[in-house]
Amino acid sequence: MKFFRQFVHQFIRSNILKSKFRWAFILGSLLYLVSPFDLSPDVFPIIGWLDDGVLVTLIASEVSQMLIERRQSRKAESAKSVS
Repeated sequence: MKFFRQFVHQFIRSNILKSKFRWAFILGSLLYLVSPFDLSPDVFPIIGWLDDGVLVTLIASEVSQMLIERRQSRKAESAKSVS
């Protein structure tokens, strides 16, 4: 199980760093979040909310990572133009 989890994590991380796939991941996650179909329905009190919470956390971390990378690239560009 640990090998499978590490493989999936590495696969997602290596592909999500490409902006096209990152946006697809974010949009797909948002669509899953608002869709009526769930892996674990919300009628199960804790388990049903847990998958939505994990998904929101993943979306927020990816969007914040994108914003941080964008800010750093803008700083680098402005530093190059000043020099």
